[in-house]
Amino acid sequence: MSNEMLIILMGVVAFLFVAIIAAYLLIKKKMQNSDVARIESLRKATKEKSFSSEVLYQKLYMKYLKFPLTRRYLLKIRRRLEIINIDDEFLTRLQASKIVTRALLIIVPITIAVIALTHTNLLIMIIILIFELFIIDTLVDGMVDKLDSNLLNQQIDFFAAMRHSYHETNMVGEAIYQTSQDDEHVEISRQAEKIYNILNSEDPETELEKYYDVAPNNYLKEFAGISYLTQEFGDRKVDGVSLYLKNLDNITQEMQMEILKRDKLNYTFQSLSVIAIIPMIMLEPLKSWALSNFSFTQSFYNGKLGMIVQIIILLVTFVCYILIRKLKDNGSVSIKLENNQNPWQAKLYRKKIIKKFVDLFIPKDGTADRRKIKKALKDAASKQKIEWLYINRLVLTVVVFFVSIIVFYMLHRVQIDYIYTTPTTDYNLIGEMDDRSYKKAMETTETHNYFLDMFKGKLDTTEDDIKKAMEKSTYYRDSDATVIQSNATQIYDKLKTVNSEYLKWFEILLAMVFAMIGYVAPMLMLKFQVIIRKMAMEDEVMQYQTIILMLMRLERVDVEMILEWMERYADIFKEPIARCLNNYESGAWEALEEMKEDISFGPLIRIVESLQTSVEKVPIREAFDELDTDREYYQDKRKEANDRLISKKGMIGRAIGFTPLVGIFVGYLVVPLVVIGLTSMTSSFDTMTTMSNAQ
Repeated sequence: MSNEMLIILMGVVAFLFVAIIAAYLLIKKKMQNSDVARIESLRKATKEKSFSSEVLYQKLYMKYLKFPLTRRYLLKIRRRLEIINIDDEFLTRLQASKIVTRALLIIVPITIAVIALTHTNLLIMIIILIFELFIIDTLVDGMVDKLDSNLLNQQIDFFAAMRHSYHETNMVGEAIYQTSQDDEHVEISRQAEKIYNILNSEDPETELEKYYDVAPNNYLKEFAGISYLTQEFGDRKVDGVSLYLKNLDNITQEMQMEILKRDKLNYTFQSLSVIAIIPMIMLEPLKSWALSNFSFTQSFYNGKLGMIVQIIILLVTFVCYILIRKLKDNGSVSIKLENNQNPWQAKLYRKKIIKKFVDLFIPKDGTADRRKIKKALKDAASKQKIEWLYINRLVLTVVVFFVSIIVFYMLHRVQIDYIYTTPTTDYNLIGEMDDRSYKKAMETTETHNYFLDMFKGKLDTTEDDIKKAMEKSTYYRDSDATVIQSNATQIYDKLKTVNSEYLKWFEILLAMVFAMIGYVAPMLMLKFQVIIRKMAMEDEVMQYQTIILMLMRLERVDVEMILEWMERYADIFKEPIARCLNNYESGAWEALEEMKEDISFGPLIRIVESLQTSVEKVPIREAFDELDTDREYYQDKRKEANDRLISKKGMIGRAIGFTPLVGIFVGYLVVPLVVIGLTSMTSSFDTMTTMSNAQ
């Protein structure tokens, strides 16, 4: 090839190279300015990543669903989340899986710590591990309540945006639709879309009643109801302000007070549950510390008495923990799912033999006892049936009886094991023994055990019989009479203890007494719930006042509609209001008068009297005019009532929460050290005095 041809070829190659580069730059520029870039970004966004937490939680959800221990908690959580996350199965599974995972991350290390600290004490370890099931319940409920509180906070922002949308459109449905298109607050957006669909359905009243049964909180019920009434009958101006927007302000103020109340309750009780649980973790460390520093306390901590005190402290801790959990109720709206549940009590009661047995204990219809129990269930807002209550009582009775028998048996075994394993010395020591003294003491114990096994179970054995056996044995062949006599006395005292450690008649009687306490316990818990709920009476009546304030200026509102709204949001006074509604058509005044006789709370009686006035004499607006004029006063009164409620609950909660802690320090540490210490010192001085006199 000539040089000329080579130059031409190199020129063509260079031209093609430059052309390719120019074409690449041109195409790249066009791609950036066209839909190609958008398609590429979508492709990257949908490309599967090497790790996705959402996919991981979805996989964990399926694992938890298959595992029996986590399945119960998972289904319990998702039943509440289904209400918040309407028709969003992905998000419901994601949140449920997250909550269970977080609970496991907390409870698993605690379980490992408990096993590590109490592995030498099987009974205490089992009790604490069972107790952890209640801790898991609290953790799960707390995490779900947090989602419920987040929804309330979202509602504040939603109502603020709702005002602006309503000013622009002046149409309720359109304003709800526009505001619901918020991608930031997903949970409240779903609820708003649900309400919008209800308002535009063929039969909004029926759909609205269905929504009332599943709404996450009362404030969304109020919002849905007010929106429907406004859309149905129209809005109007009151003092130059839209009545619909004024009602939205009233609901917003209610939510703000509720959020503040919950925050204060959470702050008041945030550490009390932990304080109540601490004693169950501290039992073994305190025992180890006392034994290492004061060896004379072995007879208490390693013996039967120490085990009894441990069990009592654990029981007290358990009771206090349950009471604090009931007391802490921060007002989160519990989803009424009982109708969809099939609890184990119902399954048990359907068995004919068990049903006949349980019915023997349930008071008959029409009796005063049955009315009294039903009233307690209603006052406590308990959703369980009277049959379920009695199944709980009877099952708890049987369980407590057999557990008590097992515990008594274990206590006898603990005392026998203590006799067989404790080092034997002639006097008590303060502090730990050195290795030489400990080895010698254990050799003495093993020698004594030989004679204990020889005479164990022989109740007619005397000290002389033991002494004769010792003299014939190789253990005491070269020992003098004083040593043999001293050891024979020790062995005889041990033998009396070992032979007396069996299940006695009075222990069976005690087990029956404990079983009776177990039978009464569910009723006592029910009464405690009634007491707690009575504290919230004033708060509920003030909610009625807010409802009346929203309804009294609407067109076509009558007393019956107000009662329907009150009954819808009632909790403590639901029964008398429902009875009044049932009897309303027979005579409005008489039904309200009967309701007034059923209740004894003054503020609610005044509301009923105003409703009676509205039935015959004056319009509702005039009967409750003071609610509007004194709105600020009632708001301040509501805040003061909430503060008193929180203060009272906090005072009771602190008294209950610190009881186990005080019990463990006083009953398990201070008293044993003082009493056993004085007793041991007296015994040691007596022993030394006897030895001195003998010399």
